[in-house]
Amino acid sequence: MTDEVVLGGGCFWCIGAVLKRLGGVISVIPGYAGGEKADPTYEQVCRGNTGHAEVVRVSFDPARFSLREILETFFAIHDPTQADGQGHDIGSQYRSIILYTDEGQKRTAEDAKAEAQRHFKHPIVTQIGALKKFFPAEEYHYDYYDRNPDQPYCRAVIAPKVARFKER
Repeated sequence: MTDEVVLGGGCFWCIGAVLKRLGGVISVIPGYAGGEKADPTYEQVCRGNTGHAEVVRVSFDPARFSLREILETFFAIHDPTQADGQGHDIGSQYRSIILYTDEGQKRTAEDAKAEAQRHFKHPIVTQIGALKKFFPAEEYHYDYYDRNPDQPYCRAVIAPKVARFKER
């Protein structure tokens, strides 16, 4: 049995690179969600006027790694207190967001957010909402970090996040 949740926490290359390394995660698909424009492209989302965030659809085996554990990792690998961005990636397309598929996931997300708040000085601004539609990203975004580890953004931004995750 598998379950899915859609998460956004900055650039989807970053969050995807870490989440795919969790035990029990079956796949991490980059995409766009949370907005109104049908079939958005990367260029459109980057302009920040589609309403969509860069997200990843995480398929996982809940018997091996629970949604709660995935959300604990999610809150630990990005700054959920930064509105509309992560680090130098600024704009609503980089917002922190959890998109749930049922009421159980909604409750788990709300509980995980409340628990995570204990570890942050500033209020967590992560949005929690129902997933309406997920649009897969263009193929070249899949496994971007693993295929391009020497690309400057990967070395400067993603590699340190992956290294911190491995230390945990």
